Amino acid sequence: FHPEYNFVFNSYYESVGKRVVRTDRGNLSRPTVKEVYDYRNYVDEWMERLLSSEEISSELLDIIELGLNHEEQHQELLLTDIKYILGHNPLLPAYDDLEEHEEQASDPKWLDISEGRAEIGYEGEDFHFDNEKGRHSVWLNGGQISSALVTNGEFIEFIEDGGYKRFGFWHAEGWDWRNRNDINHPLYWHQDDGVWRHYTLQGVKPVPLNAPVTHISYYEAIAFAEWKGMRLPTEFEWESIHKELDFGKRWEWTQSAYLPYPGFQKEPGAIGEYNGKFMVNQMVLRGGSIATPENHFRPTYRNFFHPQLRWQYTGFRLAKNTER
Repeated sequence: FHPEYNFVFNSYYESVGKRVVRTDRGNLSRPTVKEVYDYRNYVDEWMERLLSSEEISSELLDIIELGLNHEEQHQELLLTDIKYILGHNPLLPAYDDLEEHEEQASDPKWLDISEGRAEIGYEGEDFHFDNEKGRHSVWLNGGQISSALVTNGEFIEFIEDGGYKRFGFWHAEGWDWRNRNDINHPLYWHQDDGVWRHYTLQGVKPVPLNAPVTHISYYEAIAFAEWKGMRLPTEFEWESIHKELDFGKRWEWTQSAYLPYPGFQKEPGAIGEYNGKFMVNQMVLRGGSIATPENHFRPTYRNFFHPQLRWQYTGFRLAKNTER
């Protein structure tokens, strides 16, 4: 924040509490448009002075590069926050003509995951986040993974078969979450005269049956996989076969908990809190979505969210074990 806004923001933040600010997304008051542009111009001016300095160090350049990539993450979050705010507005207004729901090929294939050792993690000199470091070997037991993401049409079959009502498909925490919040369909969906519709950035539209389902929690993805007698892929299976996958439409839930790679060490100071402090009670997502910056479509990129969250463009694909 611009220094002159710090007192107001900090006073509000302390009085309301971190829990309310972070969990009730979209309800924190924003600065005016003019104030936002004034702040942007202020930052641009001082960053230009810094970058034109002859005394700038390589360490500082690394921090700036990290900051720019982090800002790109926030641009993605900003778009999904805008959708969340408008999607809970009674008027459900259109915002943009971005096509969110491109239909996919209707002939998915089962791709073989080879049994054996796979090398996981970033390798190279270009930018990458610290949670991608630590290239290491993992053992894959083999199996199969779908070439396509689960579609809206497939998910409607789950709904119509009582998937949200049958506790046997759900993790205990997921079942508690479903009941406590009365969850019966993906975020932004509603039924109108027997037709499923959903809020999109273009306004309310019929749910396209052959487009990948989105705004799904990990709990819902797991319940669907159980209903199908299958599972989610691990992040290591996903990375090992990424070259054969058409990814980038949805952030894809995996079966993997968000944990550090072998040898992971946090950097000293504030930079060290960037990813390491989140390595608890979260699940890994891979791939990227329609809101993700193109330079973040790395096969080693590890996104992560709590299992109940749905406001990002999250979806999933299925995997299954090899019959022995």
